Amino acid sequence: MKAKKEAKEILNILRNYYPDATCSLDFETPFQIVIAVMLSAQCTDERVNKTTPALFQKYGTPEKMAKANIKELEQLIHPCGFYKNKAKNALACSKVLVEKYNSSVPECMEELIALPGVGRKSANVIMLEAFHNAQGIAVDTHARRISNRIGFSSQNEPTKIEQDLLKQFDKKDWCDVNHLFVWHGRYTCTARNPKCLDCPLVKYCNSHNE
Repeated sequence: MKAKKEAKEILNILRNYYPDATCSLDFETPFQIVIAVMLSAQCTDERVNKTTPALFQKYGTPEKMAKANIKELEQLIHPCGFYKNKAKNALACSKVLVEKYNSSVPECMEELIALPGVGRKSANVIMLEAFHNAQGIAVDTHARRISNRIGFSSQNEPTKIEQDLLKQFDKKDWCDVNHLFVWHGRYTCTARNPKCLDCPLVKYCNSHNE
């Protein structure tokens, strides 16, 4: 793991390199970010953003989606892949929100994680984007790759990587870590053929320096 001072240096470099880093998913309500995050599993945010306008026009609230026809949901979600499972979870999640939470999205990690189709990573994103209350760091494929390559964590399990990251970054910085790791992984530190010559973190990177 990196020392907190070095982690802070790295974060400041990324802030300067990606000054516009923010959530890439389009949404207007907490419910919509719940569904968008659900659809983003093993799918690009760009594809999700092309899919959700039609989906939310018809089923933009928990009440509407809870009454949706599953086949129709599957058809709308189909472009995002794994559409049968995602449609099933979206429907089940909507029903729980209606029946248990009066159609509101709970502002609590434990309650979010208990919703169908919402794991810890998704709950972290929802807490940050819907309620501006970072409760952790979402370890997606980008955060995992960067953490391993730079040396923030040697773990492979997302929950263990998150625990390592939380020790190195102050809570006030968790919001930026969430956004900047995604942008750095998407645009520079890619899975295949990372752009090491353009990377501002080369001198800190264990993978490159090995």
